[in-house]
Amino acid sequence: MPASKAKIKANAKYNKNHYDRLEMQVPKGEKENIVAHAKAHDGTLNKFLNRAVSEAIERDNENT
Repeated sequence: MPASKAKIKANAKYNKNHYDRLEMQVPKGEKENIVAHAKAHDGTLNKFLNRAVSEAIERDNENT
């Protein structure tokens, strides 16, 4: 059953108040590779990208 208009509105309000959004551009065709990798390892693109960013920040901070 699809979500009600009230549920969609409540989710949008929650997300707006609790999350920042980023936009990322990749070369044509690369998105499919990234999504496939994420599904194979973490399950979702969002979880994979958050993990990748966190690991890169941690690695960069160790080298400074």
